Amino acid sequence: MKEHYTTFAGYNAWANRRLYDAAALLSDAEYRADQGAFFKSMHGTLNHLLTTDRIWMKRFTGEGDAPDRLDAILHERLVDLRAAREAEDRRIVSYIDGLDDARLAGVIRYRRVSTPDEFVQKLMPALDHWFNHQTHHRGHAHMILTSLGKKAPELDLLYYQRLVEAGQA
Repeated sequence: MKEHYTTFAGYNAWANRRLYDAAALLSDAEYRADQGAFFKSMHGTLNHLLTTDRIWMKRFTGEGDAPDRLDAILHERLVDLRAAREAEDRRIVSYIDGLDDARLAGVIRYRRVSTPDEFVQKLMPALDHWFNHQTHHRGHAHMILTSLGKKAPELDLLYYQRLVEAGQA
């Protein structure tokens, strides 16, 4: 089972690098333009992804900063956001690498950002949700790029898996 999550952690970091490469080609006006995505702009979407990753990593590990809003803007400048994203991706890969079968079979306890209620959830379904959430919002970022008339990167998991098999990821 761990291999499944190791793949997703690697895929997540790879897809984020590709998305940030594409975002870096946008003008500041394009980067901040409301394109109708859930978090409006590329700026809002990329900040949301980092925000939620920090929230979930706090839930999983008990460590790190966890913003108290899902729409938090952690960094105004893309270069700073990218550096934070890369650090968080390394943290995610390290966390997943440190899991064993016993921990994967365990549970986590956490509070949602929006409510004081405590939840107890099995770890593996929480990880599934988390990696799926990242893919969901990267899809929004992909839409933002195409709505701006920009070339959006290939982000399919299958594409990543083929690159890994060929030793190119």
